[in-house]
Amino acid sequence: MTDDERLPDPLAAVRALPRGSMVVVRDRDNDQHEKLSRDLLKLARKNGLAILVAADPLMAAKLGADGIHLPEICAKEATYWRARFPAMMLTTSAHSARAVMLAGMLPVDAIFLSPVFATKSHPGGTTLTALRANIIARASGKPVYALGGIDVRNARLLARDAFNGIAAIGALAV
Repeated sequence: MTDDERLPDPLAAVRALPRGSMVVVRDRDNDQHEKLSRDLLKLARKNGLAILVAADPLMAAKLGADGIHLPEICAKEATYWRARFPAMMLTTSAHSARAVMLAGMLPVDAIFLSPVFATKSHPGGTTLTALRANIIARASGKPVYALGGIDVRNARLLARDAFNGIAAIGALAV
């Protein structure tokens, strides 16, 4: 996931990702969001990556992105966006067991569960912990990606049968 504060050079980070990786483009500045999305799409096409645009389904469609990422607060819009853009990948975020169960009833392709561990994105915030996150992910019925404070050491605490993969911000800062 890109982050305009914590990932200063998203292009360098994306260049380092292996083929088949997925990048969720997030940015607080709408003009920058579109520019960054365009730049990352060019890079992704060369490197075999999927690009999802966060929080702006119309921009995702306009740019020809691979998909849309909805923040948890917008997850209930998934049915509308799936009907409008049926071929696009659709993901959402969830920050609790309840949110994951609700997302599991929506027409989304995957869920980003966070924060699993302490993260600079939410300093002092409550974390799920590896144990709870593993239980929640196993019960989801959808592919789940772990996000939040994940690094090389604590990623080993995430059950392979619970998560389809991990997502990162700070760990990708290069």
